Amino acid sequence: MSNPDLPGPGHHHPHDGAQPDWEEFGPLLEQGAELYTPLYEQAAAWLREPATAVAAGPGPGGVRRVLDIGSGPGVVSCLLARAFPDAEVVAVDATEALLERARDRAARLGLGDRFHTHLAEVPDGLDALGGADFIWSSRALHHIGDQRAAVAALAGHLRPGGLLAIVEGGLAPRFLPRDLGIGRPGLQSRLDAAGEEWFTGMRAALPDAADEIEDWPAFLADAGLRTPRTRSFLLDLPAPLPAGARAYLVATLSRARDMYGDRLDEDDLATLVRLIDPEDAAGITRRPDAFFLSAQTLHTARAQ
Repeated sequence: MSNPDLPGPGHHHPHDGAQPDWEEFGPLLEQGAELYTPLYEQAAAWLREPATAVAAGPGPGGVRRVLDIGSGPGVVSCLLARAFPDAEVVAVDATEALLERARDRAARLGLGDRFHTHLAEVPDGLDALGGADFIWSSRALHHIGDQRAAVAALAGHLRPGGLLAIVEGGLAPRFLPRDLGIGRPGLQSRLDAAGEEWFTGMRAALPDAADEIEDWPAFLADAGLRTPRTRSFLLDLPAPLPAGARAYLVATLSRARDMYGDRLDEDDLATLVRLIDPEDAAGITRRPDAFFLSAQTLHTARAQ
């Protein structure tokens, strides 16, 4: 899925707690991943040296196969193909429509025979994938009930010396001034609280949900991996935002209205409706003070 943040700690989900229709959200996922590309480029640059120090030897030639688990529309998969120019990259997702987007993107970028896709549920459908020197998974594992077991499953596909990189956690995006000039100040914080409440319920309803501390370095260690490292990367888009970022915010706030509308009071809901109205002078499309600030946390460790 490789999804960026939407309002709240995770991706967008229907308000009834069901898993999302990823095919329906394909355009928004792609738009969001493109917005986050500067952050992913920072992460790829930081990962390039440790990822290439695999058993095959130092340098770019050390990474011959890359898996992007939960790839979504393939924005990051294609970025990884550029970061590791000698590697085969396999985008893995459970939604064929998203993999079709990934293939189309790879073709437009001229990645040719180095780019492949694999339709599979995570983690149960990964057996046929084979091994890899570098495995990336961004904001996909929190959709799996037993996250510890999911990390172990991914680690099982690492070749000797290979690197696993998991993006989970960080800080929810900030994009609204505290005082918007409409409604009560602090709407962003109340949206975050509604998102946290929803996310907790979503996690609890997952099959095989494990009630345990989300300690990703511990999960990596329990999977038999060594030399864990953690680092957060920042996306900082100051005001005034370009049109594409504004469009993304309007879409995410529209989703927030659908998700959290029944959790907001009438005043907050009315403010949210104004923010997504393209004709309203106080809306995201027109206001000069909208910004975008987000941090995502990357956890890595290496196979023996």
